[in-house]
Amino acid sequence: MEFAMKNLSRRIFILLFLLLFAGSSLLAAPSASPSAEREIRVSGNIAKAVENARPGDVLRIVAGLYEETEITIKTSRISLLADPGAIIDGGGKGHIFIINADSVTIDGFKLRNTGLSHVRDWAAIRVESAVFAEIRNNELENNMFGIYLSRTKDSLIENNRISGGGDRESNSGNGIHLFDTERIQVRGNIIQHHRDGIYLEFAKEVRITDNKATDNRRYGLHYMFSKDSEYSRNEFRRNNAGVAVMYSQNVDMSGNIFADNLGPASYGILLKDIDNSLIGNNHFLNNTIGIYSEGSNNVRVEHNRFERNGWAVKIWANSTRNVFTGNAFTDNTFDVATNSSRHYNTFERNYWSAYDGYDLEGDGIGDVPHRPVRLYSIIVERNPIALILHRSLFIDFLDLAERVMPALTPQTLVDDYPLMKSPLP
Repeated sequence: MEFAMKNLSRRIFILLFLLLFAGSSLLAAPSASPSAEREIRVSGNIAKAVENARPGDVLRIVAGLYEETEITIKTSRISLLADPGAIIDGGGKGHIFIINADSVTIDGFKLRNTGLSHVRDWAAIRVESAVFAEIRNNELENNMFGIYLSRTKDSLIENNRISGGGDRESNSGNGIHLFDTERIQVRGNIIQHHRDGIYLEFAKEVRITDNKATDNRRYGLHYMFSKDSEYSRNEFRRNNAGVAVMYSQNVDMSGNIFADNLGPASYGILLKDIDNSLIGNNHFLNNTIGIYSEGSNNVRVEHNRFERNGWAVKIWANSTRNVFTGNAFTDNTFDVATNSSRHYNTFERNYWSAYDGYDLEGDGIGDVPHRPVRLYSIIVERNPIALILHRSLFIDFLDLAERVMPALTPQTLVDDYPLMKSPLP
């Protein structure tokens, strides 16, 4: 009996010892974890530092000039933060950063000189098949493509300054290029001198806000085959062809400025085969054409200011079921132009500075319907040289005769309730 008690006591002692040892090991485990965050200062080869990084590492790149290219990031959850004055020069040889991992941050760099290739889309920062990338506060200069996301989701591009170096469309890439992406935020960037400032293709749920795209070789913004997205509070000025939204659905275009996009094929917005979208609360100022619509349907155009454009709206006969309401058309050469006497869109309760009717009831709505398509606009569409007659007395007589006895202008393109005052500040 005594032997059994001693044996039992020994077993209890061993069990308690093992439990105590295991507990101390568990407590010590977090400090020994290989994924614990480290901040590492890098002043030499960045590519080597990236290769040796562990998940959770922060690589702090000190100021200086780094002549590197094809810096490939394959480790998830690392951040590369640049001190002021950290510059990476690609030397015209290829990509600078290639990100093939999730949750990678690139912040504060000056990246320049990817060079030009007609075979590969070289970019200062290229993200491939990743999620949760963050690209912030960088200055990109003289690169073919600036930031290029392909098959990427849930990522952020914020507060970058992006300036291209090509002098023609053929030797320029896009400032921000999104291909087959979902849930991308693009905000607060400045993009200029690229082919397209921002380009989307097969993108979904993209939010583009508070950016400035100016002086780009083609479009400030270019949508292709994208849906369920929005761009708002952006400024698009002096782009060679303005903004284009093509073959897309459910696009919210609100609160933007489209200004000084001038040229024989320049627009505030070009709409091509767009469905179920909104254009609201924008300012179209001094563009060759404010909105050009071809093959677009179920688009609501409301509360926009069209001011001093050549043509405020050109809407072709294959655009149907679009509604223009609450807009202000002020001092445009032509408010509306179309290419057919048949018309399947609605214009109502807009303000027209060219309206010469009256309001005897004093309810703010003109008593006489307004026909915004001038005979002169139809003549110019068929014979552009007729523009030399602009502001001539002869043209005024033609327009007056057409208003009295309409013969060529669309009978159904009429605003039955024109506003006497602009509804917009």
